[in-house]
Amino acid sequence: MELRQLRAFVTVATELHFAHAAEQLYLSPTTLSDMIRRLEDELRTPLFIRTTRRVELTAAGVELLDRARSILSDVEAAERAVRLIADAETGTIRLAVTPPAAPVLAPHLVEWFAGVAPSVGVEVRRMWLPALLAALDAGDADVGITCGTITAPDEITTEDLCAERLLVGLRPDHPLASQEAVALVDLDEETLGISSDQLFPAWVLTQRQALETAAISPPTVELKDTDLTASRWIDQPQVDWILLISSLCSTHVESAIRPVTPEQRVPFTLHWQPTRTRAPAVRRFVEAALAADPPPGWTTRASARVASPP
Repeated sequence: MELRQLRAFVTVATELHFAHAAEQLYLSPTTLSDMIRRLEDELRTPLFIRTTRRVELTAAGVELLDRARSILSDVEAAERAVRLIADAETGTIRLAVTPPAAPVLAPHLVEWFAGVAPSVGVEVRRMWLPALLAALDAGDADVGITCGTITAPDEITTEDLCAERLLVGLRPDHPLASQEAVALVDLDEETLGISSDQLFPAWVLTQRQALETAAISPPTVELKDTDLTASRWIDQPQVDWILLISSLCSTHVESAIRPVTPEQRVPFTLHWQPTRTRAPAVRRFVEAALAADPPPGWTTRASARVASPP
């Protein structure tokens, strides 16, 4: 039993007229009649009662009609679903992000993409940097976003996405807190509080790249605060300053936060593996993310290169 036979049968059963059905199917009446006879031979039962004046369904024909319509409806639905996926109109994007991208950038891109492809879902997963790269490499994530300049496996494509201005957090009574901007070189002898690279490897890597760009190597102390924002860093007396970006500043009520001079920007990069792309929707997400306006206060892709180490 073939789909074209079922379509021919349903058309004849609906019209109850072979000539009219043949016209709809762009077939000759003889060809259509032969198709129906072959179907009846396969099923070993007549489906129609044919007379010179009329065509009627047999009991077997009535039974087959409902089932044939259901089968053809399911096939059409399957064809539509596949076409939608092929045209990147539906599906689910598995987006892996390191924690610094989670508060602002990831929600911004998800909202942006919803306006581009409203039928495509985006599943956001927070991951540490090594797990994110491993997931992309294994095909367990479709797209990744992280901060800093990273070395990804050769199979993974990386593009600059956008950037956020680098900031410093000082104690309110720090001598440099009265300045509008702070040169990192002026903090070279003072103790920097930095997160554990076991907790936030991407953010720690980004901070070390910023220090390298500024050509300084201050003494460091690991922060006891296990939250990414490090808003309780002031509780550690030995820490003189920390590095921040604006998306991590919302809970800092005691820190004096100043931009870095000369200006540095923290890059955020997009990663995906073209050979493991599961659906055109993934390519569409990548294209949309690279074309998206950055979040308010962030800068564009071209500016993301500024903070890369020399």
